[in-house]
Amino acid sequence: MQKAGLFVALVLLPIPLSVFALEAENDLAAQPIQEMTVTAFRVPQPATKLPLSLAQLDSKTLENTAHLHIQESLNRLPGVNFHRNSGQEYLAAIRSPVFTGPGSCGSVLSAEEGLPLRPVGFCNVNELFEAHTEAAAAIEVLRGPGTAVFGSNAMHGVINLRDLTPTPNSLRASIDAGAYGFRRLKLAAAKGQLSGALTLGSTDGYRTDSGYHQQKLSLNHRTKSGNTQIKTSLTATHLDQQTAGFLTGTNAYKNKKLARTNPNPEAFRKATALRLSTLLENPDSGWQLRPFARFSSMRFLQHFLPGQPHEENGHYSLGIMSGWTRSPTENMQIILGLDLEYADIWLKQFQDNLTQGSPFLQATIPPGQHYNYRVHSTVAGPYAHLDWQLADKWQLGIGARLERVEYRYRNHLPSGRTRADGTACGFSGCRYSRPADSQDIFTNFSPKLSAHYAWSKNLSTYMNISNGFRAPQTTELYRLQRDQVIADLQSEELNSIELGSRYIKENLILEAALFRMKKKNVILRDANFFTVSAGKTEHQGLELQGQWTFATDWSLEAAATYARHRYRNNPGLSRNKIIGNDIDTAPRHFASTRLIRQLGQSRAELEWQHMGRYYTDPENQHSYPGHNLLHLRTIWQWHKNWTASLRLNNLLNQHYAERADFSPFTGNRYLPGQPRRLHLGVAYRL
Repeated sequence: MQKAGLFVALVLLPIPLSVFALEAENDLAAQPIQEMTVTAFRVPQPATKLPLSLAQLDSKTLENTAHLHIQESLNRLPGVNFHRNSGQEYLAAIRSPVFTGPGSCGSVLSAEEGLPLRPVGFCNVNELFEAHTEAAAAIEVLRGPGTAVFGSNAMHGVINLRDLTPTPNSLRASIDAGAYGFRRLKLAAAKGQLSGALTLGSTDGYRTDSGYHQQKLSLNHRTKSGNTQIKTSLTATHLDQQTAGFLTGTNAYKNKKLARTNPNPEAFRKATALRLSTLLENPDSGWQLRPFARFSSMRFLQHFLPGQPHEENGHYSLGIMSGWTRSPTENMQIILGLDLEYADIWLKQFQDNLTQGSPFLQATIPPGQHYNYRVHSTVAGPYAHLDWQLADKWQLGIGARLERVEYRYRNHLPSGRTRADGTACGFSGCRYSRPADSQDIFTNFSPKLSAHYAWSKNLSTYMNISNGFRAPQTTELYRLQRDQVIADLQSEELNSIELGSRYIKENLILEAALFRMKKKNVILRDANFFTVSAGKTEHQGLELQGQWTFATDWSLEAAATYARHRYRNNPGLSRNKIIGNDIDTAPRHFASTRLIRQLGQSRAELEWQHMGRYYTDPENQHSYPGHNLLHLRTIWQWHKNWTASLRLNNLLNQHYAERADFSPFTGNRYLPGQPRRLHLGVAYRL
C-alpha cells in the first residue's frame, strides 16, 4: 500500500498544481522559514530557543486543512495520535497510548490562550469541541510534561489555542459544503478595538443517525489604560449531536454496507460551554493578571452501558491567573505567578427504563437515579521559573510548581450500593456505589530542569528533565461500583527525561526528540470494577519532524514517531500477566508527509498518513493492522478577494477504522472511517 500510495501521489499531484500554474503568477521568491513564537510560559518567546518539544499549526496550515474534526489538524504533528470517535468526539494521545476511561482526559491539558478549558478534576475526553479551533490563529502543542505555568493534567502534553486576531477593519467569510450533507459558514471580522468569529456547522453524518449541529462564537475587545493593555475574551459553543456506536465483529469496518449502519440510533450528546476572561498586561512592570469565569453543561445517553442511563453534568468556575516577569540582568529572566480557582461541579446519572438482559442485570441495575452529587473544588498553584544565560552558548532553565487541590464532595442520594430510595438490590447489591460525603486534598510538587546549548546559529541541542502530575478526577473518586465504598486514590505522577536537537537554516528545519518517561499511581478500573491508583507504565520513543522548501514554490513537510508504551506492573486490569506488554491502542509507529506547492495565495498539498499496527487489549491477543491514507487539498485564489478550495480526503477510498477496540463482552469492535469524500469551499476576504 505504501508504494502504491506514493506512486499515485506522484501521478496525481501535478494535476491541480498545473491549474495553479496557469492561474497564479509565479512571483514568490524563496523565503526563509519563519521562526514561530509560542506562549509556553504565557509570554511570547521564539520556539527555537526553548528547551521543549513544541510544534505549531499556523494560520495557513489551519486554513488549508479546514478541519471538520480537530483530529485532521492535530495528527499532522509528531507524537500526536488522536482517534476520532463519533461526531465531534475523540480520544487523545500525546506521547502516550490513546487514553480511555473516565479520567483519561486528565493526561492532556487543553487550553485557550493558556486558560484551561475546564477546571481541575472536571475534564472531559471530548473537551476540545468546546474550543473554537476553527477560528484559532494557531494551535500550539507541547509534548511531554508542561512548564511550571501549567498544573494538573499537563502530564503527557498541552494543547493551547492562540486566539483569532484579524487585521483591523477586515472581514472574512467562507462557506464549505461536502459529502453526507456537510455544510459550514465561517465569519471573522475586526472593527476598531473589537474582533470576533462565528462558525456554524452541521452534517447528516456518514453513518445512520450520526449527524450534528454545532455553533461557536468568539469575541475579543482590546483597549489600553495608561501602559496597561487590556483584552477581554468571550467564547461560547453549543453542540447537538447524534452518536453512532461501535460495529462489532472481526473486520466489520471493511463491510461497506455495515459501515454505514448505527447500532445505537438512540444515542445523543448535547453540550454547551461559555468562557469569559480579561487579560491585563503591563509590559513595563512585567506583571500579568487574568480573572476568568467558565460554565459548561452536558447531557448524553450512555449507550455503551447496560440500561443506557442518561448523564447530566456541568460546572461553574471562576479564578485568576497571575504572573510577573522580570529580568534583573541581561542574562537572566525570572517568572513568578499564582493561579487560583474555585469550581462548583455537579453530576447526575439516571435511567428511565428497565435494564434489558439477564435477571442479574435487571436486579442490579434498576431504573431511577444512580448518582447525584456535587463537588466544590478549590485550587491554589504558585509557580516559579528562572532562565539563566550562563555563557554565549549555554542557557539553563529551572522551574517548579506547587499545587493544592481540595474537593468537598456532597452526595444527594443514600450512600452505598442501594436504589435511590435506599432499598437493596438483589444479588448482593446494586452495581453503582455512592460514597459518603467527604473532603479530599491532593498536594503535588512539580520540579523542572532544562539546558540548551547552541552549537552554532543553525544547530542547537537541549535536555529537559521534568515532572508532571494530575489530581484524580471527581468521576474517579465519587462514581464507584460494586463493593467499593471509597476510592483511596493518589495523584498520578510522571517523570520525564528528553534530549532534543534542532537544525534551522534558510528554507530548512529539522527537529528530533528522544524521550523516556515513567508513570506511577496510574488510575484505572481493575478486573473487580474497583477504581484504584495501582498502575505503573513506561513510555519511550523518538519523534522527528522537518520542513524543507526545496524550490521557489515547492516544499516538503514530514512528521514521524516511533514509541513503545508498556505496562511496568500487573495492576489488576486482567487475570493474566501483562507486565511488559504494550498498552492497548498504542501504535509503535505513525507518520504523515505532505508535498506542498505554493503560488502566491494559491496552494495545493498531497498528504500521506500512516497508522501502524496496535494491540486492542492489555493481553496483546487482539490487534488492528493499521492503515495508510492519502488526502488532497487545494486553495485557488481566482480574485484578489476571492479563493476557492477543494479537499478530497481518503483519495484511494481505503477501508479503515478511525478506532479499533476489543471488549471481552462483544469481541472486536470498530468505529469505521469514511470512504473517499469531497468538500468544496468559497471564501471572501476584505
